[in-house]
Amino acid sequence: MQPKTIVQLSNAVGAVSIILLIYWIFIFIAVQVFGLKVFRENISETFYLSIFGILALMFGALIINVMMNLTRIADKHNQDALDAVGPQSTNRRWFFILSFPVIFGLLYGGDYLTSRNKEKRLVESAKSILEQNIDKADQLTNYTFTEKWLLETTDILDVMSKTDKNFPYVSVITRDTIDDTAVILSFRAYNGTLADTLQPAKKNFIFATTPEERAYLNRVFTENFNETKFDATNGRYELYYPSVRNNKKVVLYFSDYQRYGKGSGSSGY
Repeated sequence: MQPKTIVQLSNAVGAVSIILLIYWIFIFIAVQVFGLKVFRENISETFYLSIFGILALMFGALIINVMMNLTRIADKHNQDALDAVGPQSTNRRWFFILSFPVIFGLLYGGDYLTSRNKEKRLVESAKSILEQNIDKADQLTNYTFTEKWLLETTDILDVMSKTDKNFPYVSVITRDTIDDTAVILSFRAYNGTLADTLQPAKKNFIFATTPEERAYLNRVFTENFNETKFDATNGRYELYYPSVRNNKKVVLYFSDYQRYGKGSGSSGY
């Protein structure tokens, strides 16, 4: 193999490596900044390893500089003309620039499909677990602010959260009043006992919500509105699932948190 050919192949390998590293850094930044859930875990660790790639890039830039000089020397001795920047070079440049929005679009589409798939699994799991535990679902829906109901709800939700891996966190949301003011309450765990002299207070179970969440929950409790609500933000998946039993209604709140980029599984909130 001629020295000139070896230099050209080395230049090509170096250029491709640089382009791939640029793409990888762009993908990582897009995923982290916009919270796109396309990859599973370990993306952060993989990126940290790419630091070695950056060091290699710096070393490669030095090598490429040397190789370019060798190319000029080879061209001079072989009386080869340097390549001019022509239409093909311009087309490659535009292709490189336009590839970034295409890659971002693919990442965004992957994030959308991931969220929709998670929503489907959560809805199916919620429906299945309620259908298989009709008596327990009736107990949850038959809300009364008493220690007996709180203790029963704690046990039921604990069993539900351990039954299906799709939602490690389950709580019950209902609408009640405190001093004639309507409030949204959330119940997950109650550590008291029936023998306690200190009674639970409703204010300790107030569910902090955003305006959008309050509008949805108030519509569920005040209107004949039973549609589910699904949210996916930064790896946190939330499903609001209205349950109507014997003319009473509560909302079961299922959530899952995927620690994308941290090298661990899911956990609840």
